[in-house]
Amino acid sequence: MPTSLHFYGTQLILVNNCKESIWPGILGTAGHESLREGGFHLCSGEQTVLEVPERWSGRIWPRQGCCFDETTGEGLCQTGDCAGLLQCRGTGGVPPTTLVEMTLGTQESVLHYYDVSLVDGFNVPVSMVPIGGGVGCGIAACEADLNVCCPANLVVKKQGKVVGCKSACLAAKTDRYCCTGEFSNPKICRPTIFAHLFKAICPRAYSYAYDDSTALKTCRAPSYVITFCPPN
Repeated sequence: MPTSLHFYGTQLILVNNCKESIWPGILGTAGHESLREGGFHLCSGEQTVLEVPERWSGRIWPRQGCCFDETTGEGLCQTGDCAGLLQCRGTGGVPPTTLVEMTLGTQESVLHYYDVSLVDGFNVPVSMVPIGGGVGCGIAACEADLNVCCPANLVVKKQGKVVGCKSACLAAKTDRYCCTGEFSNPKICRPTIFAHLFKAICPRAYSYAYDDSTALKTCRAPSYVITFCPPN
């Protein structure tokens, strides 16, 4: 069966524009497969195409500084690690990581919903850009390197180098900062000073849990390009 016909699914074109290797991690939401067994290696300057089934839902995130045993596929990543495995196989990444989240159609709607989220913090600049799809298709992105301007109390360092920036929720782990418990209401949970900072630098990304109005994008495109370290 030909996979190039768009009604069989959606193409995700993953591009590594970073100066170093990226190991994309992939996690399908409940009831959806984790594509490519959940992870693989993408060299600097390399790209790959994922054929995604209709109505797929899940997340993709960049892992950095990884080293895996070629035989067992076991190892470790400096950021985004998923249980020390090359192929995450249903395991999410350890934050802070920049997340690309998507639901590519449902029983009720043919529209694709997608976003770039900083709710779990930041490690690598990422964008998701539709190819085709027409008017109203938005770009989800955090194209700047937040690690450069990360507040000192949110910084994550490995071997003396800043590799990630925590979100306020990740750092504080309180209902107020995570919009959970009694704060799980958009009228009560408001963006923190750190969320305002993230938003000022990356206006097309989720800065906190209830940032839907400016961060959630909709489209119905045949293909999307997800770029790690997009041109800024």
